[in-house]
Amino acid sequence: MKFMAFYPQQLILKLKRQKYQLVGVHSAVKKCNWLHQSLLYNRVCYKEQFFGIKSHRCLQMSPSLFHCNFHCLHCWRIMPEDIGIEWNELAPPRQGWDTPEKVFEESFEAQRKILSGYKSLVLKGMIEQSKYVEALTPTQVAISLTGEPTLYPYLGELIELYKRARCTVFLVTNGTLPNALSSLSSLPTQLYISLTAYDYESFIKLNRPVSKTLWYSISKSLELMNSLNCPTVLRITSIKGLNMEKPEAFAKIINKYEPLYTEVKAYMHIGYSIYRLKRENMPSHDDIRLFAKQLSENTGYKIIGESKDSRVVLLSKKLNTPKKFN
Repeated sequence: MKFMAFYPQQLILKLKRQKYQLVGVHSAVKKCNWLHQSLLYNRVCYKEQFFGIKSHRCLQMSPSLFHCNFHCLHCWRIMPEDIGIEWNELAPPRQGWDTPEKVFEESFEAQRKILSGYKSLVLKGMIEQSKYVEALTPTQVAISLTGEPTLYPYLGELIELYKRARCTVFLVTNGTLPNALSSLSSLPTQLYISLTAYDYESFIKLNRPVSKTLWYSISKSLELMNSLNCPTVLRITSIKGLNMEKPEAFAKIINKYEPLYTEVKAYMHIGYSIYRLKRENMPSHDDIRLFAKQLSENTGYKIIGESKDSRVVLLSKKLNTPKKFN
């Protein structure tokens, strides 16, 4: 079935212009810039540097392209108010959710379609043929593109299909649906809970949730982290001038829930976030490193990795180096 039967035509056109490959009724794949950088220039993202994930073999996708319970200021996604149209971001598609098998198969097909545009560069010798062939078979899936993936009711089954295809799976969630996390039939290879706020007031201001009670739901998800049998990451999306002024408040959260890793990642001034925030809100890597150092001093978590190009610093109290997956 076609997207336009269920979602506004104006939204569909804008997503296509942004180079989203639409999958089924409610999912999408989009080429990560680091896939491009890896193929052409052998430059890799922090996931390869930290965890051994091959950038050219990473598939970036979402099973919930149109669905989220946040309207975060920093998010690159299109929100109803951005383009003056409405759709129900919490209601399931009218005909029901696509099966995990459909999302799985069509996401790989979408990735191959994206990569087909590089064939001419292979013929010109600008990309190694062996590397291009490898890229056609992803070994990593980042369920992190846009929307809130735990709104997709078959997320565990989808994760399992990717794992059966010998892929590592990194799941990034806003942590507002703890029951969805606790009931996953298959856990990701690594779980990220993305946090922008350090208290209730900053949560309302920065995340603009559909319900103010979701702050307490995040706490429940954070409590779950150490009971899940997979590596866990608390990702702090850092926005200069908005949430980096209180490292001690974030430190309290880290000390309370003790994730395996804390990842300090810079807000990037891209997508539709440019209409909500200023370029000055995007921290430099030096800003990120200073913020990470302040967190380290307040938590005992050590800096065990950093990527200047990605503006990311990784901390851990339990490991001296990140765990490699590939």
